[in-house]
Amino acid sequence: ETKSQILICNTYHLHLRPGEDIIAKAGGLHQFMNWSRPLMTDSGGFQVFSLGFGRDYGTGKILKKFTLHLSKKDTGLIGYGQQPKLLKITDRGVFFRSSLDGKKLFLGPRESIKIQEKLGADIIFAFDECTSPIADYKYTKKSLEKTHKWAKICLDAKKTKQALFGIVQGGRYKDLRIESAKFIGSLAFDGFGIGGEFGSNKRKMLQMLGWAIKELPKDKPRHLLGIGYLEDIPQIIKAGIDLFDCSFPTHYARRGIVFTSQGELNLNKAKFLKDKSPLDKKCSCFVCQNYSRAYLSHLFRAKEITALKLLTFHNLYFFNNYVEKIRHQIKLGKI
Repeated sequence: ETKSQILICNTYHLHLRPGEDIIAKAGGLHQFMNWSRPLMTDSGGFQVFSLGFGRDYGTGKILKKFTLHLSKKDTGLIGYGQQPKLLKITDRGVFFRSSLDGKKLFLGPRESIKIQEKLGADIIFAFDECTSPIADYKYTKKSLEKTHKWAKICLDAKKTKQALFGIVQGGRYKDLRIESAKFIGSLAFDGFGIGGEFGSNKRKMLQMLGWAIKELPKDKPRHLLGIGYLEDIPQIIKAGIDLFDCSFPTHYARRGIVFTSQGELNLNKAKFLKDKSPLDKKCSCFVCQNYSRAYLSHLFRAKEITALKLLTFHNLYFFNNYVEKIRHQIKLGKI
């Protein structure tokens, strides 16, 4: 009902809880979660960053601080040989500590593919190291060598008919991005993810995308991993991206932020308690057709879990409707 066509599930977290064996015995993810449409699983490579250097330095994929340290091409705060505090990255894979019980666990290319095969999604991803935006050139180059080696292992390890996407890395370094796109693009993947960091601003992100997209085969889909703010969507589609995933609409809904044709609304604000209008008069989702801003604001401020469901529904509908309109413009030749 939100017009969602495909969902992406997190391999690392599903491995921790409830475990791929339980999901496999339930008939795979589609039956386990009662979703009859396509599913993706990521590889766990993003958690190498998010639970590692991302947590250590408080950075995301778009760099918002530390820019002064990165003025030269080869500089960075993370150098070759450096390890995150809570992970150990080796040539074979990555040693994690479970965030649930502290137990040690290992995830490498073979392990990632085996887990994803048991989960049973339609599209799976090769295991990679998602490098930090503050890694220096030598660290990023050595990391890329691992990612490329792991990509070939993933292709050899896969035993199912699931579509396998390879992942382009290379950080903010043009030569490494081009090298990675050429190498990954030459392998027998069914599609390609573009991962890792995306610079310090949106202009830089589009430039970096261009480096990779130019080198990838035109007849296979290209997925941008973890990017999808509303203002990003038209630009990344024009750049040549076919698929993208982002927690932005759900993440913001859980914090009381909704998206409308008139801009963002923050339902934490008391003024909405007296507003009888729908979230968006131009929206045809069932939330806008049945509930007022006043009621939704009340639910959220009262910490009722129903608010999270309704606001999430609206945001997903709004984003999917937004992309649907772009697809229509493409068909008409306007984009």
